[in-house]
Amino acid sequence: MTIRPLVILPDTRLKLVSEPVGPVTAEIRGIVADMFETMYDAPGVGLAAIQIGVAKRIVTIDTSKDENAREPRVFLDPEVVWSSEEKRVYDEGCLSIPEYYGEVERPDRVRVKFRDLDGKEREIEADGLLATCIQHEIDHLNGVLFIDHLSKLKRDRVVKKFAKAAKRDAA
Repeated sequence: MTIRPLVILPDTRLKLVSEPVGPVTAEIRGIVADMFETMYDAPGVGLAAIQIGVAKRIVTIDTSKDENAREPRVFLDPEVVWSSEEKRVYDEGCLSIPEYYGEVERPDRVRVKFRDLDGKEREIEADGLLATCIQHEIDHLNGVLFIDHLSKLKRDRVVKKFAKAAKRDAA
């Protein structure tokens, strides 16, 4: 297991639409292991493979608060198949947009179809933080960032700030 460098805004890879996973191979299992290692180190509650530069439809999530009672979840090729009418606003952040948070409104409950690490088809219904996290990470797989749900003014301000920082770091 390796902690991989995170892809940070304004890196254009964050706008890529990720490819389906295909068969669950040793390589896929290795990517998942690295994603958990990277996510826990950051620390974060969710990570999409594109955030470590891998354009595959892989998501890792652990919304547990206790390091000693971790609940790691893997979603391969996840897809929201139902979402509630009720909405919920959550103050979201992202490991690819460090130290920036914004209120995003999303469906409060979702049903998600996915494959597990054994390649088996699964479906879960999630609410609260888990539902928000799943939707946030699936957005990543489709090239959408949480700031894309904010007003144009807020989004432009964040992108400009990170572009300026990237330029300064490259100099």
